[in-house]
Amino acid sequence: MSSDYPPPPQQPGGQNPYAQQPPQAPQPPQAPQAGPAPQQPYPPSPYAAPPQGAAPGGFNAAAYAPPAPIGAPPAGNPGLGIVAGIAAAIVAALIYGLLIKGTKHEIGYAALAVGALVGFALGKLGGRNPALPFLGVPLALLGVYLGQIFGIALLLTDLPGAPGVMTILSDHFSLVQDTWKDAMDGKDFFFFAIAGLEGFVITKRVAN
Repeated sequence: MSSDYPPPPQQPGGQNPYAQQPPQAPQPPQAPQAGPAPQQPYPPSPYAAPPQGAAPGGFNAAAYAPPAPIGAPPAGNPGLGIVAGIAAAIVAALIYGLLIKGTKHEIGYAALAVGALVGFALGKLGGRNPALPFLGVPLALLGVYLGQIFGIALLLTDLPGAPGVMTILSDHFSLVQDTWKDAMDGKDFFFFAIAGLEGFVITKRVAN
């Protein structure tokens, strides 16, 4: 039976879905699209906004690196401490000698004050040098010895026709030394030992 309408156009291959399709032109490879560059970390800017909760206009401490620690300067001066210890021993000896002159006899407890004065001067100005406490022992003993020698020389000036104290110490030192030896006893050695110990302990205790 004929139709008034022309037949619909036939697709290539008819209605067979497995018919061979015409070859397609190969597509050129597409270049990968460049994405955003990774963000590099930057040190905080000193002009950055302060952290949340900080006072407006306040100092942004987080924007600055902590300062490098600086070594603490050594406290004290060992050389100055030694000079001060020698000076303290001489001053203490003069005071000790005047005390012997005024009381007409030796006061053993004054030796402790000599050792404490030497140790205080040595440690306060010398600092924490480990050798200074050991140096305080002979300086304290020297101060006690010189004080007793000076006190004996002052007592000898009271003798009739005796010269001055400086003449006795310079021209008759052997007499002063012999008098000191004869006056020494066990109690004097004990106070000498305590004075040396004071020079060691006080130097170590007051050092800073």
